[in-house]
Amino acid sequence: MESKRTAVALGLFDGVHLGHRAVINAALAQKKNGLSSLVFTFEPDCVLRKAGGTQGYIYTRTEKEILLCEQIGVDDIVSPPFESLCSLSGEEFAEEILCRQLRAAHVCCGNDFRFGKNAACGANELMDFGKRFGFEVEVVSPVEYGGSIVSSSRVRELLLKGDVASANVLLGFNYFINAEVSNGNHIGRTIDFPTINQHFSEGQLVPKFGVYSTFTNVGGKVMPSVTNVGVKPTIEGVRRPLAETHIIGFNGDLYGKNADVCFKRFIRPEMKFASLDELKAQIKKDILSAGTDI
Repeated sequence: MESKRTAVALGLFDGVHLGHRAVINAALAQKKNGLSSLVFTFEPDCVLRKAGGTQGYIYTRTEKEILLCEQIGVDDIVSPPFESLCSLSGEEFAEEILCRQLRAAHVCCGNDFRFGKNAACGANELMDFGKRFGFEVEVVSPVEYGGSIVSSSRVRELLLKGDVASANVLLGFNYFINAEVSNGNHIGRTIDFPTINQHFSEGQLVPKFGVYSTFTNVGGKVMPSVTNVGVKPTIEGVRRPLAETHIIGFNGDLYGKNADVCFKRFIRPEMKFASLDELKAQIKKDILSAGTDI
């Protein structure tokens, strides 16, 4: 039995922000024509290459899958390593990948989309190839907010400043991390504030060091939380950036499990305290501050 024809959304989709969603929604709209929706993107390290490796990619592959499939409702994702396709000409990409492998009937992209060896082709060439290989092309206009085009670079800049509230507006949802809960040094339990530790992936953007008001999804239950992003300067020996989250009112064991921690707003910069008692007193204040978001 021949596989179903698809509506394909093309792009890096690093932040899956409002501009990206416009392209993806155009593909989803083709469901009315009997097409399944498919996102074609690249592994996160491709974003590092494009950005010069200076800031990092926003979301891991797992986080993209959560956003695209579970939240937005895309049927499938194809995310090959960049190296596997970079030598293909634009014509080869259109014929072999879009036409033969993905069975595209409708292809959506932004007006700045580039493809083919050395990014030689753009939207105009894609429309020409579509006529030759039997798929329609829909070029989606960029989305503007605050007088400027919404882009992954804008989102990165805001996250690096700690302005997650503004980043969330451009993303269209709350910035989040999804990572396995790792075993820590259990200092939090000794001061009556147990925490979960989650490491950022290699090459992933780390938001501004500091404390954030967050909420955490625990087994489908969303609970208020406070998250410190940084290197725990009060604790000896911890220097790899991580997210350390105290889930308010939760005392269960999440080690080895993945948890979604969604960021609402920045509370304060990361600080080094003279003692654990000072740290404990500040955590109490942070929880009170986060409580205004509940």
